[in-house]
Amino acid sequence: MTTATPSTRAYRRLSVEERRSQLLGVALTLFAHRAPDEVSLDEVAAVAGVSRPLVYRYFPGGRQQLYEAALRSSAEKLILCFNEPPAGPPTERVRRVLDRYLTFVDEHDAGFSALLRGGSVVETSRTTAIVDEVRRAAAEQILLHLDRDATAARDGRGTRLGMMVRTWIAAVEAASLIWLDEGKQPAAQELRDWLVDQLIALLAATAATDPKTAAAVAELLPLETATGPAGRLAQRLIPVVGGAAHLLSEG
Repeated sequence: MTTATPSTRAYRRLSVEERRSQLLGVALTLFAHRAPDEVSLDEVAAVAGVSRPLVYRYFPGGRQQLYEAALRSSAEKLILCFNEPPAGPPTERVRRVLDRYLTFVDEHDAGFSALLRGGSVVETSRTTAIVDEVRRAAAEQILLHLDRDATAARDGRGTRLGMMVRTWIAAVEAASLIWLDEGKQPAAQELRDWLVDQLIALLAATAATDPKTAAAVAELLPLETATGPAGRLAQRLIPVVGGAAHLLSEG
């Protein structure tokens, strides 16, 4: 009987910043589980318990401006997923980063998928730039754990190691989208471990031909443990390497 009362009281009490944050929060929730094209300002206003003109007062550019603001807010949260203290085995750090990343993907499934696939009528050069900013930040953070010198050159660009990390990030994005398409199967922990294995394998392959990467790997290996991701992968690879013994040169 009094369902409208809480919204009325909330409207009187919210400051300008609080109201803007509320509208962004509502938009983020809707964009998280629906493609941007499917969310209307009327729906945002209804969920927030305000009028459509009020939404326009805060976002005069309409849905486009609201979407870009929501995307920026979401991107800032996603970038935080990659922040990890540089302590302990590097592969364990990457596991924790991926845990947070996949949790974000899980909680923003439809919006994440629409964002990375593109094709939305609200997609612009600005929204693309926001997505690219997340990718750059992710590359810088991963490189920080692999080679501190690499970050000095703006996320390692121009180095083989930097290229490898950006290639891996692209693979993580693609795997995340496939994971959503497959009904979030396998389990997130299994996907995480597989992605960490991919990073280790890419590092090994790159180190085989690139002295800078080889030097970085030489510094990382003493930090790893036999029970960690790198140690477990090494154990699993022993039978595979043994089966390829005939490919090794005797000389």
